[in-house]
Amino acid sequence: MEAADISDDTEIIGILLIEGYPIIPFSCVVDSLRAANRLSGRKLYHWEYFAPDNEPVAASCGITVPTRALADAKNLKTLIIVAPNTAQNFDDANTIRLLKAMDRQKVSLGSASSGSFILARAGLLDECRSTIHWENIPVFKELYPQLEVTFTLYEIAQRRYTCSGGIAALDMMLKLIENQYGRQLAQQISQQFQHDRIRTEIDSQQMADRMDLAMNAPKLIDVINLMENNIEVPLSLPSIAAKCKLSLRQIERLFHKYRNVTPSQYYLSLRLMHAKQLLLNTNHSVIDISLATGFETQSYFTACYRKHFGSSPRNHRSQVATERKG
Repeated sequence: MEAADISDDTEIIGILLIEGYPIIPFSCVVDSLRAANRLSGRKLYHWEYFAPDNEPVAASCGITVPTRALADAKNLKTLIIVAPNTAQNFDDANTIRLLKAMDRQKVSLGSASSGSFILARAGLLDECRSTIHWENIPVFKELYPQLEVTFTLYEIAQRRYTCSGGIAALDMMLKLIENQYGRQLAQQISQQFQHDRIRTEIDSQQMADRMDLAMNAPKLIDVINLMENNIEVPLSLPSIAAKCKLSLRQIERLFHKYRNVTPSQYYLSLRLMHAKQLLLNTNHSVIDISLATGFETQSYFTACYRKHFGSSPRNHRSQVATERKG
């Protein structure tokens, strides 16, 4: 859409691209807006691409789109950030300053992927629930423990939109369009993309992994949720059983039947996966990571980590750092 075609009713949306951004959530944002215009027969949205500065920004697949510096953005109602999963390292002071200024100007700010890291760094998620890709949640929680972080596909609050990335960006955009222009238009767009339904704010990430549990063992989901939410100070199994109104024997049978492990093995695996994310995506020391994942001593943590992943924490971190440089 040309700028000359913009009417007074057209919403101007900025899309801030960070080097290495994923192409799927980017295309979900743009194509949902394009389809809304086409199917409604109206110029509902106009979108513009921005970067932190005047330098070209490439997607993870190498595609580059023309952008302007974020400082040149004018008349935006919404800005959506599309960033790679390394965005926890993004610390451009000028971009952070501009985001805070936009917030003061009542611009709605959102993320279609790991841009949640950037909004959090700017202190713009402190008053609302937010989400991010499940793989980034351990690091996100560790860096911003004050935030209310969820495992949902997306979260929509007043002037804040975050999602878990990938196709979840489409669900978030469809919900935003529905909120503005009604369910019929949102469903028409969904059908155009062969998307069987618009998933809701309460749909969880990793749905395929838990679909069988939702149908056959919903109580086990309650147990797993408790484990996931109590990593730094692990709960005892009797405490979990009491909170879920189950016996220890019932919990053991559920884990054996649906996950083929004991409850203790599953809980330990969750804590070690959490530790792995912190190890490979933060600069925290091994001892700090061991404490953050509920291990009383570094030696015990190292032994468990080596047994689970086949390498000590230090060696694993060093190996991955070398591969990333290569």
